[in-house]
Amino acid sequence: MGQNNNGFSETGLRKMRNVLARHVDSGKIPGFVALVSRNGETHVEAIGTMRHNGGSLMRRDTIFRMASTSKPVAIAPVMILLDECRLRLDDLVETWLPELANRQVLKRIDGPLDDTVPARRPITVRDLLTSTFGLGIDQTALGSPIQNAIFEQGIFPGLVEVPGTDEWMRRLGQLPLMYQPGERWQYHISHDLLTVLVARVTGQPFETFLRERILDPLGMKDTGLHVPADKIDRLPPSYAPDPQTGEFIVWDKAAGGQYSQPVAFRGADLVSTVDDYHVYFRMLLNQGMHGTKRILSRSAVQLMTTNCLTLEQTAARVALAKNNVHISHGQGQHGGWGFGMAVRTYLGDYASIGQFGWDGGTGTSAYADPDKQLTGVLLTQVGMSTPDSARLIHDFWTTVYQAIED
Repeated sequence: MGQNNNGFSETGLRKMRNVLARHVDSGKIPGFVALVSRNGETHVEAIGTMRHNGGSLMRRDTIFRMASTSKPVAIAPVMILLDECRLRLDDLVETWLPELANRQVLKRIDGPLDDTVPARRPITVRDLLTSTFGLGIDQTALGSPIQNAIFEQGIFPGLVEVPGTDEWMRRLGQLPLMYQPGERWQYHISHDLLTVLVARVTGQPFETFLRERILDPLGMKDTGLHVPADKIDRLPPSYAPDPQTGEFIVWDKAAGGQYSQPVAFRGADLVSTVDDYHVYFRMLLNQGMHGTKRILSRSAVQLMTTNCLTLEQTAARVALAKNNVHISHGQGQHGGWGFGMAVRTYLGDYASIGQFGWDGGTGTSAYADPDKQLTGVLLTQVGMSTPDSARLIHDFWTTVYQAIED
């Protein structure tokens, strides 16, 4: 068996390409870009086209909507503020986010919005970092008054346009929490709140601080909250296939679409490339170092990439993942959660315990594995309204781990 000096076998890399190419040949995935890296050697595959009906080929520098795969990167500015002691883990967030003071909590998750009790304690920075402040997207509660309000009020950005950060915060502040602060892991909303927290603590727009302290020092030139006009030809349309027929439906076009210009509030929703994400995850594997530059402290990286949930919080997260695989297509079964990303706490597939990273609903995946010194990024333009992109992601990681030969 041929072997590269980076610990990937040539046979394994060929198998990975062939398996992934089958997804494009099936017609269900127009194209993708995949990157794997280990011990200083990087391998990239760009297969298929930007559109489902042909056109421009996928390229290494194609820009993708990262969706929830934004979270591991967007969390970094908060870690810088912790490093600099401008924030502390148990600071009350109401100091900067007064809209979150004096919270009310639903008596029942499916109850009316005015049937509440007072929160037992205030919300802390730690609650936001661990996604346990009490409000989030819950697939098991879809159709409930609180979930309907979250979508109707634009608390989940992108579905309803929000005039700006302050208005988004005002709307969120009018809603009760679903659970007591610190009680239960709840998905997503905390990460958008963290971007507001960064902006109010620093006095800078979140994207400005992110660019100055993370993106520019790492050379992540194609990452941001929108795609500039001179790069828009590198952004494919984003598809949300019909769940019944699989028909390709354009969720977001490139030119003139949601990501073609800045918006008043986008939260932590980035666009990026495989190379930009590779350099970020390599920095995490290097304990915060990028070459000779320190981006984050070693302690900050260890905190981000270690399970930070209590046994009770972990039980809720694991149950949510395992009981909803028919909805999530198997994504999210890792066990733990650090700051802004999943942390694998049990051997449930081919990945090592300790692997960290996350997936995105637009068909994106990025993880690093300290045990194998591995980083991998797979990006496509097909959303998870059907299982097709999730299956591609699963097969990517299965073949990546098989390709490791030491």
